[in-house]
Amino acid sequence: MDFGHLLDKIHEEVAEDPGEMADESSSSDDDVAHENDKLPKTTKITVKMSTSVPEKGGIFDALRVDSNDPNDSLREELCVTPKIDEKNLEYIGEVLERKKSVVPFLTQTINQLALVRNEKMERAADLICTLFRLPHGSTDCSFFRLIKVLRSFGIWENDPRLKQMFDRMKKHDEENEDSRQWAMSQEKFKEIIFPCTILISRTLRNQLIIPSWLEFTQLIETIFETCRESKEGEVASYIPQLARQSPHLWGMSICTIDGQRFSLGDSKKNFCLQSVSKAFNYAIVASEIGSHVLHQYVGHEPSGRLFNEICLDSNNMPHNPLINAGAIVVTSMIKPTHSMADRFDFMLKQYRKLAGGGHVGFDNATFLSERDTADRNYALSYYMKEYRCFPDESQVYEKAKGLREELDLYFQLCSLETNCDTAAVMAATLANGGICPLTTEKCLGSRPCRDILSLMYSCGMYDYSGKFAFQVGLPAKSGVSGIMIVVIPNVMGIALYSPPLDKTGNSCRGVAFCRQLIDKFNFHNYDSLLHPDDSRKIDPRRKIGPRENETIVQVMYAAKNGDLDSLRRMFMQGADLKTADYDNRTALHVAAAEGRIKVCKFLINIVGIPHDVRDRWGRYPLDDARQFKNKEVALYLFRLQYPTKRMPENWFEVGGDLLVSELEPDNSSVDDGEAESSGEDELGNGITGMLTDDLEKREWALHANGNMGEINYQLVRRKSSKAPPTPDYKPPQFGYGALPVSKYQQQLQLQQQQQQNEKKASQDKHRNINGHGHMNGNGTHTNGNHQHHQPHQLPQNIPHHMLLNGAAGGLNTRRLSSPNEQDEDNVRSSSSQELLKSLDV
Repeated sequence: MDFGHLLDKIHEEVAEDPGEMADESSSSDDDVAHENDKLPKTTKITVKMSTSVPEKGGIFDALRVDSNDPNDSLREELCVTPKIDEKNLEYIGEVLERKKSVVPFLTQTINQLALVRNEKMERAADLICTLFRLPHGSTDCSFFRLIKVLRSFGIWENDPRLKQMFDRMKKHDEENEDSRQWAMSQEKFKEIIFPCTILISRTLRNQLIIPSWLEFTQLIETIFETCRESKEGEVASYIPQLARQSPHLWGMSICTIDGQRFSLGDSKKNFCLQSVSKAFNYAIVASEIGSHVLHQYVGHEPSGRLFNEICLDSNNMPHNPLINAGAIVVTSMIKPTHSMADRFDFMLKQYRKLAGGGHVGFDNATFLSERDTADRNYALSYYMKEYRCFPDESQVYEKAKGLREELDLYFQLCSLETNCDTAAVMAATLANGGICPLTTEKCLGSRPCRDILSLMYSCGMYDYSGKFAFQVGLPAKSGVSGIMIVVIPNVMGIALYSPPLDKTGNSCRGVAFCRQLIDKFNFHNYDSLLHPDDSRKIDPRRKIGPRENETIVQVMYAAKNGDLDSLRRMFMQGADLKTADYDNRTALHVAAAEGRIKVCKFLINIVGIPHDVRDRWGRYPLDDARQFKNKEVALYLFRLQYPTKRMPENWFEVGGDLLVSELEPDNSSVDDGEAESSGEDELGNGITGMLTDDLEKREWALHANGNMGEINYQLVRRKSSKAPPTPDYKPPQFGYGALPVSKYQQQLQLQQQQQQNEKKASQDKHRNINGHGHMNGNGTHTNGNHQHHQPHQLPQNIPHHMLLNGAAGGLNTRRLSSPNEQDEDNVRSSSSQELLKSLDV
């Protein structure tokens, strides 16, 4: 039913009472003006109507603001009074004045909205039924499987949001004795889950704050077990009830703003809130009377003093609400005109609202012990009464026993009893802006929640507050019973319980847990800054799957289109360009298939994708370049993959797989600075050494190819150089001495120094040799890219081509023939240790 039909119904209702219509139609314009004069003169209501006449029954069209241009609308409102369609205005007036017509209209509108909502829920329920249908063609659905899946997402069976569903399930279980397996027909299953369809649908679509809940809880469990081993701290002993607690108790509970929960250890062990109640007292009172009123009596600065010290700030007010002085003043502002019983009952109900119906009790023994050992708190209260720190309407000034009653209420709130499961929900309520995540009920104002989180961040951990804010960076509050709550705003609340305390009164295991939590996850307030140094932290709020898929798609399309700028930008942003798709195809495969030579060079030389990476079908990027006849890319990849082989001339025309054994060796001369091959298989070698930047101005260049345990150095001459080899060429000078001229001189020097430098020689193989050129080495040998000239000079008659091969056990020198020479010297060899000794190292 559309709104036009609804308006037709209104027409019919108006026409049903012709008497009233006649009386209303007989009123003159003067009467209308007289009625308008009765309105307050200070009230002016301006409604901008559409200038066009609406269609049949167009009540919402008549009220629609003409907002084609927002700026024009502002100008019209400031300058010209908008024109009003009098016909529609009279009609709207009639509808609004007749209550008999308005009520059915609004009722039908609400019913239509509810109908639309129910239709969406019906479709969602049908999908849920299909998802949990039993296998083997059965039409029955498994309620047990549904509960198991919800549990895997952190939604517990005692969640108040699922109460209606479990009530219906309980009723169904009572009516059917054979339903122990919780299998039922699709219609019955749909009827049971229908009240909770929205929550179940959100959970199954993974629209929760922590999407990867199982992985997150596994990491939390690891941290929890690590902290269990801590034996530091001592149990509080100022009252017997606290001194009797076991130091081995260790519990933890988490509740997110979506109601996902997880607990470990002694999470159901009851304890007293103690000082943690100060945070909730402040939030409740501030929501009742307003933060601006409360802070007329209590400050918000860290005191820098002990939490129970008798002192005030410069304005004769308690420093903040989280120390004893401020907490006592805040307690005096709780319903000051009510009786003590009503005040305590009010606070207990508020606490239970914050807990979402969880356990909140009262420990009378702890209360009595607190009152018997409260001399300092009494002294502090009388001190504040002297300076009139309490509100004027407080019972402190009105009753003779007013001060004692205020302190009794303060001790009663400190003696409220709960457990980790409940305290985590209360902390999650603060993280959720005052709305309980389990009941969706608004318990606190958003402004008081913001204020108490700020106070907890700066003052919540006693004298350890500053260090905790620096190291952990989260709002937290601790108590001497061993309880500690931590709030991650807009994410979750955490409750930790361990009685052993450190010197500042905080739980030792609780503080250690928070430190490790921040080391593992980026929950610190300032972990979200740009360009973080530590990228090992995990963000559990991030949906990993879709974002990774988006990155892969962006990288693949950029490689396909040859968009080198986008690839550079993603590389600088930290994206993993080495990632592969579901077929294990990388961006290099795509770029080779599309013939993007610049992209291929970027991905290999800068990103570091191996040129011989294989996809699911065992194909190299070279195979894709050959298949799509991209000769330039194929030649580039072929030289990288088979540096000692020559590409067949008819390789692109002949099909079939490439057989390496059938390839001919490449005996061609040096081309454009590339080193002549030594004939060895270099498939396992590292990255080929680069020529110097000023290659065009140099006749010679030094190459280095490095592998684990071996380095090959080649001094080569450009083919394009036409200058004849000259004996007076001065090659790079090495800083540790001159190279040997002859084998005889070399052996002579080695014999003289062999006995003296035996121990020293074993260490010299790790030395770095500085040279003039580009040298890259892997393993334990030479690295150099320096251009420092040492005073030692090389012989003038050094060969024009020199090959140096350094291995873990030896160093080989070899003279290569230049492009214009026909002869070749024999290989001269010597051990690396002997050569280094000859160089006077």
